[in-house]
Amino acid sequence: MSLKPVFSDEADFRLLNDFQRDFPLMTRPFARIANDLGVTEAGVLSRLTSLREGGTVSRVGPVFSPRRIGASTLAALKAPPEHLEETAAVVSAHPEINHNYAREHEWNLWFVVAAPDAVALARVLREIRRETGCPVIALPLREEYHIDLGFDLAGKGRTTTQVSYGPVTPEVLTPAEVAIMQVLQSGLPLISRPFASVGNSAGVSESEVLSTVRDWVARGIVKRFGVVVRHHELGYRANAMCVWDVPDDQTNALGERLAAADGVNLCYRRARAEGWPFNLYCMIHGHDQAEVREQLAKIVAQCELADFPSEVLFSTRRFKQCGARYVAEKSTND
Repeated sequence: MSLKPVFSDEADFRLLNDFQRDFPLMTRPFARIANDLGVTEAGVLSRLTSLREGGTVSRVGPVFSPRRIGASTLAALKAPPEHLEETAAVVSAHPEINHNYAREHEWNLWFVVAAPDAVALARVLREIRRETGCPVIALPLREEYHIDLGFDLAGKGRTTTQVSYGPVTPEVLTPAEVAIMQVLQSGLPLISRPFASVGNSAGVSESEVLSTVRDWVARGIVKRFGVVVRHHELGYRANAMCVWDVPDDQTNALGERLAAADGVNLCYRRARAEGWPFNLYCMIHGHDQAEVREQLAKIVAQCELADFPSEVLFSTRRFKQCGARYVAEKSTND
């Protein structure tokens, strides 16, 4: 499948590909991007607005690191197939849900919950169980071998993987940081001086917003800051979650090997749950299922995973996809 219809020219391509990370954290970031691309600031803002409205761009802003702030988990639910859509609507209605996908399995609805703390996270899961009447399992992250959430549209692959082992103590944010996060988690406003606007909404200065975001990036609280694209709209219409049940004492070695394989977008270890014995995960995205299955076969052979119990769950429908909300949205009455 060609991706050409998404891009009007080389500058358009670079806008989506080059600024998923290394976004200029400065007073007028879009002017700097425009200078790099050889276009106008107004042109960059207009194109990003159009791409956001069309769904190709989710937002421009931070991708927070799992476990560094708040609490989050992947969860799965068994919905009666004839009630899948209405069940998904109940789940998506919770603001703490940032991803909600149907997948090919008896555990047919998969969603990510992000909340300010573990107590709030448990409350959301209890409410979803009660409201849907369906079995729900929580599968919290234990180790991350590679989590980036970016897409290399040039097909050159990545050169590094990021490994984080064991439990991580969430950062305690100051009231000013919480206020900034509350505004930033939905993305930057697409205007000439976006950080000044964020500061105005958060009750702090533009310089404090910029220094805070730079500090978050340096400390790893923000994994990357930049253009967040949606893979489906870019032509990556086959999305497979691949899971294996491997011995605990082999998980880290296999996880590092799997994370380094070409075609793996995400790779991590999660807790097992009753009725779900799998602990090693990776995500593979492709233009169609045949492409993904071909890539997966190569990965399984390369990483010597063929002897372990496994499942491949292709997504069949996206019900919700947005940035994680670790802080409650500001009330319009505030």
